[in-house]
Parts: sequence; C-alpha cells; structure tokens
Amino acid sequence: MMWESFREQDTFQIAEKLGAGVKPGEIFLLEGDLGVGKTVFAKGFALGLGITEPVTSPTFTILQEYSEGRIPLYHFDVYRIADPEEMIEIGFESYLFGEGVCLIEWASLIQEILPAQCKTIRIEKDLEKGFDYRRITME
Repeated sequence: MMWESFREQDTFQIAEKLGAGVKPGEIFLLEGDLGVGKTVFAKGFALGLGITEPVTSPTFTILQEYSEGRIPLYHFDVYRIADPEEMIEIGFESYLFGEGVCLIEWASLIQEILPAQCKTIRIEKDLEKGFDYRRITME
C-alpha cells in the first residue's frame, strides 16, 4: 500500500485510519529519517486506537505504553539501543503478539529479534514534490 501526504495533517490522518483497523498482536515497524514525521504518524495511529492522551516519542525511555484506547499501544523507539539484547532485557518479547499493538520506530536496528510477520511502514521525503511531501508505504 502507498499513500501520499502533502502536509503534516495528511500524515496524521493516514495513520489514524490505519490505527482504527489494527488488531491485537499486530506489529508495525516505523522507518524513516530523522524529522520525516514518525512522531506525527504515531500520534495519528494512537488516535485511531482511541487514545486521546498526549503521545510523545519514547526516544529516551525506549517504550511508552498507552492503555486507554480500544486496545493498548506499545510505542517503542529503539534509536538509542546499542545491542538488540538490551530489548530482551527490558521484556520486549512480552509485548509481541499480546493484548495490544506494537509500533516500533527505528526497527531496523533490532531486525534480528523481530518476528517475520511484522508490517513495515516507511515514510520518505521527496523534495521534488515539495518540502512537506511524504510518501508512506506499508509492506
């Protein structure tokens, strides 16, 4: 699947629609360069799950848990992980395939410990189409 976003609000709405249809146990890998809109996407995704509390990037905490929606959201940012073993030490495996849905930013850094059935969402800029343009693809 592929979507085009021409402004931040488009990215938010695409993610919100996607979040509205997810099921417990699904795992989404969120990839994209710094400043491409991963946090905007996460906020929309959370709202699609019915989560209205403020959503922030868990860059320094690695994990933010949100449980007020129709299903829990486990939002990971593994940018600062030096070794995938660190994820196992914090109990990462207990969040996979559980009651909630996982959204993992920078997932390529822990690729070797991820299950095969993850869905990758990639957000990319294309400056030829405008400064705010984003191509969002899901595999």
